[in-house]
Amino acid sequence: MRKSLLIGLLLAGACSSHTVETPAPVSAPGATGATTPRGAVEGFLAAVKAGDLQAMSTIWGDKYGPVRDSKTMPREKMEMQEIILMRCFKHDKIRILGEANAADMERVFQVELTRGTLVRVTDFYTAKSGARWYLRSATMEPVKDLCPAK
Repeated sequence: MRKSLLIGLLLAGACSSHTVETPAPVSAPGATGATTPRGAVEGFLAAVKAGDLQAMSTIWGDKYGPVRDSKTMPREKMEMQEIILMRCFKHDKIRILGEANAADMERVFQVELTRGTLVRVTDFYTAKSGARWYLRSATMEPVKDLCPAK
């Protein structure tokens, strides 16, 4: 059974560092995922910032495509998990610190999230499905203090 959210291993030592910020590649109308792994991270976090569950559902997925199109998770559960992700990864700005190869031909990004005066760094994992990239999971531990109880 496909897991909806996995806790990744912190790969900080394997990541290179740079601070160039670029906008996420624009997808064709109706397309899911992103054209690049970085675009998947940026697109997902843009949807989180905007509070857009629909946009989150088009880019959250794995090697099988978007979670919203899978038969393994009921829509209600998916939306509840998106709300939790939105609360925990809510931010004022992001900065991608590094990118590295991960297991199973995935890419891992070390991302700095700033919310007010709080700064947290965590990992986001992307997976490729066909020609598109999806945000598969993120490490929750570094942001757990930012996740409101309700």
